[in-house]
Amino acid sequence: MTRHLPADPRLPAALDLIATGRAVFVLGRSKRPVANCPACPTTKGGPAHDPQACPCLTCHGFYAATKDHTHILAMLTTVPDGLLAVRTGTPSGLVVVDIDPHHGGQLDPTLMSPTATVATGGGGWHLYYTHPGHTVRSRPLPGHPGIDIKGDGGYVVTPPSVHPATGHPYRWIGRRPVAEMPPALHTAVTTPPPQPGPATDRTALTTRTPTENSGGISHPAALVAAHLAAVTRAPEGRRRTTLYGAARGIARIVTAGHLTLDDAITALTDAGRAAEQTDRDIHAAITGGFTAEGVHL
Repeated sequence: MTRHLPADPRLPAALDLIATGRAVFVLGRSKRPVANCPACPTTKGGPAHDPQACPCLTCHGFYAATKDHTHILAMLTTVPDGLLAVRTGTPSGLVVVDIDPHHGGQLDPTLMSPTATVATGGGGWHLYYTHPGHTVRSRPLPGHPGIDIKGDGGYVVTPPSVHPATGHPYRWIGRRPVAEMPPALHTAVTTPPPQPGPATDRTALTTRTPTENSGGISHPAALVAAHLAAVTRAPEGRRRTTLYGAARGIARIVTAGHLTLDDAITALTDAGRAAEQTDRDIHAAITGGFTAEGVHL
């Protein structure tokens, strides 16, 4: 007797998204991009390597997103336990408002009109809006903690994926079509974020003379400023890694007694936001960097 394997529910969901012009790809089961193949960082991974033009099936995260039926089928077959995701921004004609109640995110009806909505597996919501046709950077929504904008340079997990931590599925709520952004939301997502003052000004105020038993670091203010400047200058794709490295360096300055823990976290958070990183990525990078240096938050 022939045994039939259950159909993969991700495939019809992916094809439905492609039919509406969305570019889709597959993440690993942990919501992180699938690791690059061995060839990419070696023979094809030189400075001139263009991730957008890379022919590899799943390399380079959202750059692998496709509107080709054959390609997405191959991706789903290659990563059978992966999460279906959609690339936001111009390639899919989408801007998604990502609301995370666990970090203080709440629906703001003065900005967010009814539209196609996903209840995330983590207990939040994704509000899908039509991309306005000009660049909308992925970044935190100013003045709204726990809300991120997923536009150009971003992506979101999409139904029927299952959240790796909760085991709950992502699911569409209702049958609303994707709406245009209301004017207030359009203004909020296109207004440049406020820039913090020069890093040297901040570190001059927050660095201090260490106690007699603390480790000595020459010119701690200049070192803090250099770390923060590296974060704000980091190119897209390297921002979180650079922030993690800066957090490790500044954690050593904290343990040497030249900087308070609160001031260090505030300075790193400001730098991360200036580089248009999300609050969740900032928190993860700072926590990871500090923990690696033995500083527990």
